[in-house]
Amino acid sequence: MHTITQYQQFFIEYLQAKNSIKEPKNLYEPIQYILELGGKRMRPVLTLLTTELFDVSYIKALDAALAVEVFHNFSLVHDDIMDDAPLRRGNETVHEKWNLNTGILSGDAMLILAYQHFEEYEPNIFRSLAKLFSKTALEVCEGQQYDVDFETRDDVTIDEYLKMIQYKTAVLVGAAMKMGAIVAETSEENANLIYDFGLNLGIAFQLQDDYLDAFGDPDTFGKQVGGDIIENKKTYMYLKAIEFSKAEELEQLMHLFSIKPIDNSEKIRSVKNIFNQTGATEATQKAIENYTFKAFEMLEKLDIIEDKKEILKQFGLLLMSRKV
Repeated sequence: MHTITQYQQFFIEYLQAKNSIKEPKNLYEPIQYILELGGKRMRPVLTLLTTELFDVSYIKALDAALAVEVFHNFSLVHDDIMDDAPLRRGNETVHEKWNLNTGILSGDAMLILAYQHFEEYEPNIFRSLAKLFSKTALEVCEGQQYDVDFETRDDVTIDEYLKMIQYKTAVLVGAAMKMGAIVAETSEENANLIYDFGLNLGIAFQLQDDYLDAFGDPDTFGKQVGGDIIENKKTYMYLKAIEFSKAEELEQLMHLFSIKPIDNSEKIRSVKNIFNQTGATEATQKAIENYTFKAFEMLEKLDIIEDKKEILKQFGLLLMSRKV
């Protein structure tokens, strides 16, 4: 086994070796740009790490890890277009740096490129990877549609929101880990358990992302702080604030989430105050903790040594306390 930092480095070196600009440049330059912007590389790292949990070298999983990362970045390119987001990882988004049509087309190409990386595997592994990938990719699209739908609904429930983030974010974390298990050719039980571990960790990760969107440090978060508030997104924190609000707070919150002012600074400040006053902020932090420990419960059934389970626990704790 290696450290998280080492897996990141292994993956980045492989990515750089594979990520070349071809013709037409206006199609491939944006792809190279988004893939080299950085980020945590959490999903491909989990693919590599999972493969070695089951005693197979990470090298065998590099193409699966690359497929996961290319698909994840494809979804970011299109999400940024839909959200009209100006920044991604502290840099211009693809559609801002180039244009809308380039963002759409380069994103489409990334989805196809992601599938191509599975072609490096023998037929039985290829089939399992492609089947999981197709299911996951469709779920991510469903999650994104739920997210868009929620922007214009005033009756979104906590359960609906959790389903949305499960599909939009968590299924890809679970799939990234299960791909490592598939490449390692471990048992079906192990593969399913590691998927469930990743799924719960992914929900915790997205809840933490929602929290950081409101309360993160703009110098480290890499995205526009308060972006979800500006877009009137019904996040877990918002829904908890609705649940806990007194009449006056509820009226103010509903009003704030019905407007799109030219200057959003006062709106963001007011909403954050309500989140804190109602206890929604604290409830969100508790939910992050609960899903992280739910993920840890999956580890108890995994057929691997305790030292390897501890590595996964430390990774989960690291995500729970992250600031970026």
